[in-house]
Amino acid sequence: MTAEAAVHGSVRPGWEAVREAFAHAQADDPGAAQLAVRHAGRPVVDLWTRSTAATAGRPFGPDSVTVLMSVSKAMTATCAHLLAQRGRLDLGAPVARYWPEFRAAGKAHTTVADLLAHRAGLPAFTDDPAGTGLPGLLDWNARVRGLAAMRPLWEPGTAYLYHTLTQGHLVGEVVRRVAGASIGTYFAREVAGPLGLDLWMGLPRSAERRFVRQSALRPAPGAEQIDAAIGRLGLTPDDRPARFLRASTRELAAAVAAFDTRRGRAAEIPAAGGIGDARSLARLYAALIGEVDGVRLLSAATVDRARTPRTDHLPPPGPLHRFDGPDRSRFGLGFELPRPGEPLLGEGSFGHAGAGGRLGMAHPENRLAVGYVCTAMSWEPSAGPDPRWLPWTEAVREASAAAGRA
Repeated sequence: MTAEAAVHGSVRPGWEAVREAFAHAQADDPGAAQLAVRHAGRPVVDLWTRSTAATAGRPFGPDSVTVLMSVSKAMTATCAHLLAQRGRLDLGAPVARYWPEFRAAGKAHTTVADLLAHRAGLPAFTDDPAGTGLPGLLDWNARVRGLAAMRPLWEPGTAYLYHTLTQGHLVGEVVRRVAGASIGTYFAREVAGPLGLDLWMGLPRSAERRFVRQSALRPAPGAEQIDAAIGRLGLTPDDRPARFLRASTRELAAAVAAFDTRRGRAAEIPAAGGIGDARSLARLYAALIGEVDGVRLLSAATVDRARTPRTDHLPPPGPLHRFDGPDRSRFGLGFELPRPGEPLLGEGSFGHAGAGGRLGMAHPENRLAVGYVCTAMSWEPSAGPDPRWLPWTEAVREASAAAGRA
């Protein structure tokens, strides 16, 4: 065990402590990582580490890109908020206004906001315990037809439970219906293109040479582990909530397997399949809260609407009451919010984490935007912030406060 990881890159004067904290945080991580921070729109931290584990023979550096997992959900949410800001999408309107087939099976009053805030009652693509395997997962039309026809697990808007993969297809299909372009195409045209981001939903073949696979620290949970976890929730295998949970877990495993294939990386899996680097994440979030090289994506009013809590008052669906508690995730409209007592960038920040520790977030009042990308994939459920974040997020807050006093 080493006290610090070898860190490459640069920081601006006044931000040196972030480099030291990042080195300390990465000391025991066998994977590689990137950290980028922008303050008042300009880059102040640009760091990366190498990997001590195999990375499919490709070295990891400042220009490498990798899978972002659920950080991708913020990319999808950004597209929805852009359409709303431009008057083309009403987030409070029924989904069926834009996607008529969705009104089936008791979903006529489900709103676009319900989709963004994980309140729609559709936490998996199917309630078949086998879940959706790899070939079916990549069939967009089949997945959205299934969601449109599905009976929700709870009355939409009355409860909250994280929609691991389905949220991306739900919001992505609304974007497609409104914009006339797939979610990946719309993001490339309206977000990544104007900002010059190396950030994609659907990796182009030209960027494959920069892609570094994530490495699993341990295997995905098997059937016995999944069933044991469901049993600890007090559910029987035949309970519909249990079937949804089992399917969701297996669908996520299929998605992770897909990202090891060219076909999977080229597909649009907008809840987990975004691919990019930390620099682009920080630049994206900086453009959500301010101007970056003449481009600002969201107005202050849109940001405030996006980060207003939308799930604090809602319980988990009845049988899943054990998901309740101070450690559960909090959501605005498509963005995660800090949990009680969670420091990170502080109250008022918003963003999204991803499995394995990826993170993108911003704090408008402190003019901070952060991107953190790593290659080590853990299947351990999180009950709070990734421990690798804590040293450098504290250093970022302190450097930002000092810059504000200067």
